[in-house]
Amino acid sequence: MLFLMTTTTFNATEGSFQNPLLQKWSGPYGGVPSFDKYRVSDFQPAIEFAIQENLNELDAIANNLETPTFKNTIAALENSGKTIARINAVYGIYSSNIFTKEFGIVETEMSPKLSALSDKMYQNDRLFSRIETLYNAKDKEKLNSEQQRLVWLYYTNFVREGAKLNHDDKIKVAEINQELATLFTRFSQNLLAEENGQYIVLETDADFEGLPVEIKNAAIAEAKERNIDALGCVANTRSSIEPFLTFSTRRDLRKKAFDIFVKRGDNGNENDNNETLISILKLRAQKAKLLGFSSFAEWSLSNKMAKDPAKTLDLMNSVWKPAVEKVQQDVAEMQKMVNAEGGDFKIQPWDYRYYAERVRKAKYDLDQNEVKQYLQLENLREAMFWVAGELFNLSFKQITDVSVFHPDVRVWEVRNKVTDKAVGLWYFDPYARVGKRSGAWMDSCRDQEKLDGDVLPIVSNNCNFIKGNENEPVLISWDDATTLFHEFGHALHGLCSNVTYPSLAGTAVARDYVEFPSQLLEHWLATPEVLNKFALYYKTNEPLPQSMVDRIEQAANFNEGFATVETISSSFVDMELHLTTETIDPDKFEKETLEKLNMPSEIVMRHRIPQFAHIFSGDGYAAGYYSYLWADVINADAYEAFMEGKGPYDKEVAKRLYDTVFSVGNTLDNETGYENFRGRAPKSDALMRARNFPITEKI
Repeated sequence: MLFLMTTTTFNATEGSFQNPLLQKWSGPYGGVPSFDKYRVSDFQPAIEFAIQENLNELDAIANNLETPTFKNTIAALENSGKTIARINAVYGIYSSNIFTKEFGIVETEMSPKLSALSDKMYQNDRLFSRIETLYNAKDKEKLNSEQQRLVWLYYTNFVREGAKLNHDDKIKVAEINQELATLFTRFSQNLLAEENGQYIVLETDADFEGLPVEIKNAAIAEAKERNIDALGCVANTRSSIEPFLTFSTRRDLRKKAFDIFVKRGDNGNENDNNETLISILKLRAQKAKLLGFSSFAEWSLSNKMAKDPAKTLDLMNSVWKPAVEKVQQDVAEMQKMVNAEGGDFKIQPWDYRYYAERVRKAKYDLDQNEVKQYLQLENLREAMFWVAGELFNLSFKQITDVSVFHPDVRVWEVRNKVTDKAVGLWYFDPYARVGKRSGAWMDSCRDQEKLDGDVLPIVSNNCNFIKGNENEPVLISWDDATTLFHEFGHALHGLCSNVTYPSLAGTAVARDYVEFPSQLLEHWLATPEVLNKFALYYKTNEPLPQSMVDRIEQAANFNEGFATVETISSSFVDMELHLTTETIDPDKFEKETLEKLNMPSEIVMRHRIPQFAHIFSGDGYAAGYYSYLWADVINADAYEAFMEGKGPYDKEVAKRLYDTVFSVGNTLDNETGYENFRGRAPKSDALMRARNFPITEKI
């Protein structure tokens, strides 16, 4: 857990206990958030109260005069922090899903205070002394394996965060962390402001040329929602911009749409992120040095599977060259099409998706817009439920007796079909709106545990699909459907957790392992069982024709070079940013790094530096964006285990996957966990086969 505390007695005002954010969650399923009662004005007093509660709890554990034991130290820490954990869960939802200017003020003020709380825990000398005593105890083997893992985790986390530094350096690290918290918040708020405040206006019928009807309707609805005096508009989010770039025949408007998207956070205005990210990089380098590391990348990877930045660069390089070669082949086909039509221009980034789609259609007779007519969001949601039932014996039942944070949000009870026991709740927030950050993600509102009784996990999937017209099915692209399955994989990782201690539950694994379960689940979208049962034409509910299923399979690796180059270029830049200890000019650094890579001019990074929220809205993915590729190696290798068996729905392999990956959280070393599943370490040639790239050296 991020915030760790116990229950102790201390003074508090009567008004504090009336604050709904300070109330224990009540109702079914062991309690659920009371979103209908919370107000933005509740956060500041609730957080400050819970911080003090946390500090008192930590002191009570640290100052315990009894000899340190697992129960009075580690288990006490695991049982603590309930109040701040509940508040932080809701706080995160407000920040990501229903952000307002009013909340932004609170977030700016509270972020450094929450960071300071974490520092005070890690820098509590007496608390660390008790943890260190248990870590070095000769009889710690008497603990069970999960308890030993938890002692190891606490000790290594405390050391990693500076528990062994001298007093002055601890103060410096704490100051850096608080300043970073403020900068992370500023970066995120700036990016959200750029996305909310910018759009492409569609003024005439000609501006809609080439757009499928559902994209056209979405643009019309967006203009109405924003009260814009125009026929339609395209929001500055990936879920709106990328479909426009794919289908619009208007090259001039494609360029405008591309420009506002890639310039987010880089416009020299009040929301410009360049100075903010420069400050973040400087502070990270200083922090790493204080903690005894040569660079922030070295510090960041110290608790990852990869361990060494050089190892990640080797992996990226092994995939980079074949991916670039594939891009060059694809671009050549696109350019032939441009030339044949009398075009006098070279393919540019704002042309890539448009001509790639046209080449796909010509080469494979596969029109993504035609496929989209069979990809109804609600049917795909049911498809995910069905897959979860086939693999992990889970069932989903929609419930309406819990409050939600927005009318678009729905909730499902998740049960084990064999035991008929509830295993958790799944919240679904599918649609884009002003105040919601772009992209798609999974949140854990409450982690599974068994330390204090059976505590059910509460997880959510949050997406930015375009809602479109009322009473019409929401149709999504194949890429969006893949993302839907990906995020649901994270959710299943949380829901399947079956551990005792919350700090080891669900997705609390190494960052370069956490993407493995989610990327693995993507494979089930393309299985015939899913397509035949759930890919139904939105007008007639007829299944996807077998001929189209065959064409989807034939085109499975089409444009894989583009997707790989787009992502790995961001991974390279991320790692190089965090290996340097010098002050950088972001635009210059980005340009020079990509030039050294021989980045194809027809593609840009998936996340340019001033908008790279993965690495600048927090430390989670900083020097860690490579994790998607690292996990994809594991994922490709793991899926081959199914194909070597009886296929994607092999019950025996699925049970082994549950037993060794999805249910165990971080109760054992992640590499050991994977080897327990596969019988060996992963082999990278599986990824090369999956992407139809030439086989290179294994990692």
